[in-house]
Amino acid sequence: MIEGLSPHVLDLLCLGLSILMFTCYNVFIWWKLKTDPIYTIQGATNLARRAWVVQIMEEKNDILAVQTLRNATMAGTFLASTAILLSVGVLSLTGQADNLGQTWHALNILGSTQKNTLALKLLVLLINLFIAFFSFSSSIRLYNHVGFMINVPCADGNYSTSLTFVAMQLNRAARHFHNGMLAFYYLVPLIFWIFGPLFLLGSTMLMICVVFFLDRTPKLYCDYITAYEQMSCKL
Repeated sequence: MIEGLSPHVLDLLCLGLSILMFTCYNVFIWWKLKTDPIYTIQGATNLARRAWVVQIMEEKNDILAVQTLRNATMAGTFLASTAILLSVGVLSLTGQADNLGQTWHALNILGSTQKNTLALKLLVLLINLFIAFFSFSSSIRLYNHVGFMINVPCADGNYSTSLTFVAMQLNRAARHFHNGMLAFYYLVPLIFWIFGPLFLLGSTMLMICVVFFLDRTPKLYCDYITAYEQMSCKL
């Protein structure tokens, strides 16, 4: 077993470092989300969604709710379908590994150029795509549940609990959607991994910088977002 893994040591080591860097970054974002929600766009949109649920359920604006959730469901459906199509494309590449391996390994300086190494890379790429598919599918399922719950009046009079539960489910759906987008973002380093392990590390660091720019809430809007937090305090 160890002898079989020896040609892939550098590739597996770089993959582990890449996953560790991406995981540490997301742990940092999760920590900032708990301590300072407005620091990240995820926290800001969580507050906005909570305020939106309060507004929709109190004003009984059912049409707006259905249209907004339909748009979110369509986005999740499109990305889930894209993940499956990409998975089929990756599977089709496995039958052409002999022809494509020479081209893909032209820039591979330190990594392994064996056929089973390429198969390992494609397998990891497939796993990442399936994670994206299930994340987007879970978000679609929750968006559909919210579509029913947001239009149902609370019969027992416990209206605040109803608001809180609907907002929680809506934010859960958005969280699954965000996880699917993270899987899509990580596709970029995995694709560069095909050309060599050093490309994997370099593209991972570059992708973390890009994702941080996307995750950080612009300072210009921090005061504006605070209003969402005050409105959602009813929950």
